[in-house]
Amino acid sequence: MKKIGLFWGSETGNTEQAAGLIAEAIGYDYVDSYNIRDVTADTLTGYDALIIGTSTWGAGELQDDWYNFYGNLELLDFGGKTVAFFGLGDQLSYGDYYLDAMGILYEKFIERGAKVTGSWPVEGYEYSYSKAVLQGSFIGLALDADNQDHLTQSRIQRWVAGIKPVLL
Repeated sequence: MKKIGLFWGSETGNTEQAAGLIAEAIGYDYVDSYNIRDVTADTLTGYDALIIGTSTWGAGELQDDWYNFYGNLELLDFGGKTVAFFGLGDQLSYGDYYLDAMGILYEKFIERGAKVTGSWPVEGYEYSYSKAVLQGSFIGLALDADNQDHLTQSRIQRWVAGIKPVLL
């Protein structure tokens, strides 16, 4: 049975909570969940499929744990690996940078050979710009625990239903 590695970084607990909901929706038999601050680069390469989660901070910056880990990504080859992304941000207060950290990680994983799945529609969000939008869709699941927390559970359920068959 294939295992999915779910890697996330969280400052306030919102990304950690979303990661838990995603792991639950996929099923604990299929996924191992890690805070990125607690792993080595080799841990990521031990999985055929990855789910990568991050929040965006400040003016479109990586979450601290991902910022500290980012240099390790240069050493890794993600060729043959399928990767799905989820991101959290505040679309109303930081609409000029909404989910930029997810876009930054996406670019690095693509550069290192990953095949990406799990795009998400931009409809239903209020933001002005995002590095996480490609060809009219978010490159992964877009969540906003500050303004649309009531939609998180249903969005995760719909997203997981689409990515689970691809990742497994």
